[in-house]
This record gives sequence, structure tokens and C-alpha cells, in this order.
Amino acid sequence: MAKNTHKPECKEEKEKVEEKFMEKKKEMGFEESLERLENLVAEMEDGSLNLEKMIKHFEEGTKLVDLCSKKLNEVELKIEKLVKKEGELKEVPFDTDK
Repeated sequence: MAKNTHKPECKEEKEKVEEKFMEKKKEMGFEESLERLENLVAEMEDGSLNLEKMIKHFEEGTKLVDLCSKKLNEVELKIEKLVKKEGELKEVPFDTDK
């Protein structure tokens, strides 16, 4: 019987990797994050990735979606605060329907 030589990462190592990943992603701008996300999706749709790489791409993509969403929410809040009404700046809700 073959021995399982794969050693699972300990919790501390996983947390360090996660922290490093998030620091790197925070430095990325919205456009860079979106471009990376689009590349990941294209590679996944290509069908040439093995299961392990597919899962890693999915995990990274999920984090990028969260990051892009947060950046868009920040911009939305800035727009709400900067809308000019009747000669002075007033906070008004961002209208996503238009």
C-alpha cells in the first residue's frame, strides 16, 4: 500500500497564505482585479484545468469577486456624498436604476 506523502498545511500556514493573498489583492486596483477574474474564468471555461487547479481558481475568483464588490460599494458611497443638489453638496442615495 502506498504511503500518503502529502502533508496537509497547518492552520497557521493557511492563515499566513490567506493574509498574504489578501494584502496582495488589496494593492490591486479594481481594473486589475477584474482582469484577473476574467482570466481565471476563461481558464476555467477552457476545460484544461485539473480538479485541484479548478478549485484554486474558484477560490481565488471568489475572493476577487468580494474585493471588486467592496471597491464598487466604496465608490457608490463616495458618489452619494458628492452629489450636488441646489447649489450645495448633499448626500443622496445612489440610484442604480438609471
